[in-house]
Amino acid sequence: MTFQRIVVALLVLMVAGLGAIGYFEWKMAVQVRTLKAFVEGSVFNEAVLACEQAKSSTPFRWNGGKSTSVIGLSSVKLDKYNVSASYTLVADGVYCDFDPIKRKADIGSSFLERETF
Repeated sequence: MTFQRIVVALLVLMVAGLGAIGYFEWKMAVQVRTLKAFVEGSVFNEAVLACEQAKSSTPFRWNGGKSTSVIGLSSVKLDKYNVSASYTLVADGVYCDFDPIKRKADIGSSFLERETF
């Protein structure tokens, strides 16, 4: 009888532990989404300005563009110590990658093929 109570108590503790882990994971996911939205909102205006002023044979026109969309903030881990961020906008089929750290825009480039220094 004592063995059964111990097994039931351990099972209840395991279920409670898994529930607590799930709750904290959900709370962290909400906080990460909120932080990402805040960062994207603070970078958006600067990205549009840099993309419209970037020199390219294909002009990037966010204001006045017929089809515009935000792909958003993403990052690529280049090696063990370096992570490179990119904020991508698309206007009328022209892609613009904005690097919020270097504050540089590249039009029509692929973020994964960029040179890093």
